[in-house]
Amino acid sequence: MEFALILIPFALAAACPIIGGRMHATRLNWVLAAVLLALFGWLLTLFPTIATQGAVIVEQAWVASFGLTFALYIDGLALLFALLITGIGAAIFLYAGYYLDDDPRAPRFFALLMAFAGSMLGVVLSGNLILLFVCWELTSLFSFLLIGFDGTKPEARSGAAQALVITGGGGLALFVGLILMGTASGSFDLAQVLNAPLRDHPHYAAITLLVLAGCFTKSAQVPFHFWLPGGMTAPTPASAYLHSATMVKAGVYLLARFYPTLADTDLWFTALVGVGTVTMLVGALNAPFKRDLKALLAYATVSWLGALVLLLGLPH
Repeated sequence: MEFALILIPFALAAACPIIGGRMHATRLNWVLAAVLLALFGWLLTLFPTIATQGAVIVEQAWVASFGLTFALYIDGLALLFALLITGIGAAIFLYAGYYLDDDPRAPRFFALLMAFAGSMLGVVLSGNLILLFVCWELTSLFSFLLIGFDGTKPEARSGAAQALVITGGGGLALFVGLILMGTASGSFDLAQVLNAPLRDHPHYAAITLLVLAGCFTKSAQVPFHFWLPGGMTAPTPASAYLHSATMVKAGVYLLARFYPTLADTDLWFTALVGVGTVTMLVGALNAPFKRDLKALLAYATVSWLGALVLLLGLPH
C-alpha cells in the first residue's frame, strides 16, 4: 500500500492537464496542496512503526530471474526527507497557484511539478538501487523541463541544458557506482547493501568515487556548482522547490544514506571535507555580491549544501 506514496503524485501529474481545463489555477493548486498534505499525514503515521522496528520495508517482485524488486525502505532518514518533500511541496503549490493565476500554462506547470515530487519521493523511499537510480534520473529530467518552462527565453533554454548535462553526466557515474555496489554486496536491495562490508572490498575506491561524482553534481558542489545559479531561470515556484529545498538535497540524502557502508575512511573524509569546505566558501563569498535575489539565494544554497557535505564527511 505504501507504493501509493510514490504513485499518487504521478497519477495527479497525468490528470493535471485534464483537470486544469475545468478548474482555475487558484483552485487546482489547493487540491494538489491538499493531496501533498494528506501524504504528509500518511507519512507521519509510519513514525511509530519506524521507531519500534527501525524501518518499514515493502517489496513487490519485478524481474524475479535477476533478483530485482520494487522495494521501499522507509527509515528515519527517508521519513525526514519525505516529510520535507511533501510539506514544503504543499506550501509551494499554494504559492504557485497565485504566481500563475492567469497563465494558461499553469496545468502543465503543475503536472511537471507534481511529477517531480513523485520522483523525489521515489529517490528517498526506494529500497532498491535500480529503482533509486530511475527516480534519480527522473528528477533531472523534470528539472530540465521546469528550468526551460519558458522556452522563449534563451537564458531558460541555456540553463536547462546546462543543468541536464551536469546532473545527467553525474547520474551516469552514479549508475556505474550503484551497479558495482550491488555486485560487491551481492544484492541490489538497499537493506542488504547498507549491511555489506564495502570498505574492505577491492572496488571500494571506485564505488565511492563514482557515487560521490553523482552526489556532487546533483548537489551543486564545486566544480559543478555553476549549474545551480543558471537553473534559477526557472519560474520562482520551481526554483524554490527544486533548487533550494528538494532536488539539490538529493545528493546530500544519498551521502547520508550510504554513510553506514562507505564512510569513516580516509578517501571519504578527504573528498567530502575538502569539496564541502571549498563549496561552502565559494557560495558564501559570492552570495553577498549578487543584486538579484534569486542569484543570491542560489549561492547561499550552494554554501549551505557545502556545509552539509562537510559535516557528512566527518567521522563518528
